[in-house]
Amino acid sequence: MKELFISDLANYENQVVTGFFAMSARYDRSKRDGARYFALTLTDRTGQIEARMWETSEAGEFASGDVVKVRGEVCRYKEFLQLNVEKIRRANPGEFELGDYVPRTERDIDQLWAELNRYVESFTDSYLKALLRAFLDDPETAAALREAPAAKSMHHAWIGGLLEHIVSLLGFADLAANHYGVHRDLLLTGVVLHDIGKLQELHWGTSFNYTVEGHLLGHITIGIGLIERKIAAIPGFPPGLRMLVEHLVLSHHGKYEFGSPKLPMIPEALLLHYLDDIDAKMQTLRSEFARHATAGRAAGEVTDWVRSLERPLLNTAPFLGMDGEPETDQDQKTELSEEASNDVSVED
Repeated sequence: MKELFISDLANYENQVVTGFFAMSARYDRSKRDGARYFALTLTDRTGQIEARMWETSEAGEFASGDVVKVRGEVCRYKEFLQLNVEKIRRANPGEFELGDYVPRTERDIDQLWAELNRYVESFTDSYLKALLRAFLDDPETAAALREAPAAKSMHHAWIGGLLEHIVSLLGFADLAANHYGVHRDLLLTGVVLHDIGKLQELHWGTSFNYTVEGHLLGHITIGIGLIERKIAAIPGFPPGLRMLVEHLVLSHHGKYEFGSPKLPMIPEALLLHYLDDIDAKMQTLRSEFARHATAGRAAGEVTDWVRSLERPLLNTAPFLGMDGEPETDQDQKTELSEEASNDVSVED
């Protein structure tokens, strides 16, 4: 079992450590005198760290995507933690468990899957329910959806990230549909299917990358193809409803410059775009604050520039000296669920 995680390295500054990590990236570079050195990015399920191996004579065979055994000194470069590697080799199969090296959702996958299915079962539109059941009851699709990241490196970029993102959005969308009086089942269908093409756009293992299909077509085009094939197998599916479902997927990026083939032109599409965007941005904030802490930076400091948001960030809770983050609606739901499962009333 893995004993040393990247999130632990801040506790070992200026010390030599030995551990196993996934090799996210390897670059062979030259020093001024022409000698070779390695620029490396090491990852595990808790984060990533940059590493350098200045003397490569003690390097065994390894490549990007491998799990490697590393010995090196934890140091700091330009205020960031870095590992100066002394020895490195490819790990043997029996020395590691893959789950320790791939970031994954902290939520329970079975619970997320059950929540998704409860929303679908609440539909009153039989055609939209049949469409979603065609995806969720497909064993290959279901297995992929339970594992897929939501992105290669942006928001929810971990195993189970896409499912977590969808379930989070379903909660927002259900409230928004009631508040604004839009077609609830149509909006929720857009939530479930807007990124369905990512099941084929992305490949996930010790790292996340694009497939050839993902590079050439992208998840929106792939998703439309998947939806059209499922609809073709549902007798009597209304053509107008098909067009609206496809519009939700085609327009969910919101702007042409964000890769959206169409702008949102119906209420449900506009809501989907903004709900999707805010959920992604809020998860980016959480991830940046966690990365800030893993790098050994003080919690009350402003982060470095966040490229995806085009600004640095400040985590208000530690800045104000709060003991913890405020309780969220999801925390409250989890507590109530646990109380109900234990037959304990709220009053008790």
